Amino acid sequence: MESINSLTHGNHRIVEWKWGATSGQVVAGGNGQGSGAHQLSHPYDVIVDKERDSLIISDRSNGRVIRWPRRNGTSGEMIISNIDCWGLTMDENGSLYVTDFGKHEVRRYPRGESQGTVVAGGNGSGNRLDQLSFPRYVEGAKQGIVVAGGQGKGNGLTQLSYPYGVVVDQLGTVYVADAENARIMRWPKGATQGSVIVGGNGKGEQSNQLNWPTGLSFDRHGNLYVVDCGNHRVQKFNIDSYT
Repeated sequence: MESINSLTHGNHRIVEWKWGATSGQVVAGGNGQGSGAHQLSHPYDVIVDKERDSLIISDRSNGRVIRWPRRNGTSGEMIISNIDCWGLTMDENGSLYVTDFGKHEVRRYPRGESQGTVVAGGNGSGNRLDQLSFPRYVEGAKQGIVVAGGQGKGNGLTQLSYPYGVVVDQLGTVYVADAENARIMRWPKGATQGSVIVGGNGKGEQSNQLNWPTGLSFDRHGNLYVVDCGNHRVQKFNIDSYT
């Protein structure tokens, strides 16, 4: 059965929603804001470690990354400390990648290790290709090439304004949650401009509108899920109807 793990950082908890369910179940945190092993404080990202059947959580205000058992877990284990963590991802070898928001870098932690190495950024805040500036979410690489935006802040089809989330499909197409522009943009591989596939109708709460989207993900059927932060909801879209 498919499920979605949704973090509600203002409520300091992770909620799992089973496919077709009308309500979710708290699977981590939910014991008030705090730094105890059974608590979270403004969690900003969560991923599933399928091999160890656990959640890995960016517990940002506590400056730590924790592992929380998926099955009847009542507390977490700190696996990384003293980090201004935001986004997380894991590669096929089980190495964990974490963005350090304050240090403008991404660090890689091989499975079982708590001392990471810098794999992107780490050269101060800036716009050079070997620099990052307050990175939030992560995919990888030491030096980057611009694949979307890069033409200054704006709402044109060559521009983005506060992009928060990104996913890439098997064809190399880049999908971006363009937060301030209240839209989801699609950039085919090698394209010089993107197209709006969701939103772009101004900020609002109608079904064809978004309000500060911050994250996105696809399920195995190709449906797109968008974290519509300003509307306090997750929306599901069949993007074939937008092409």
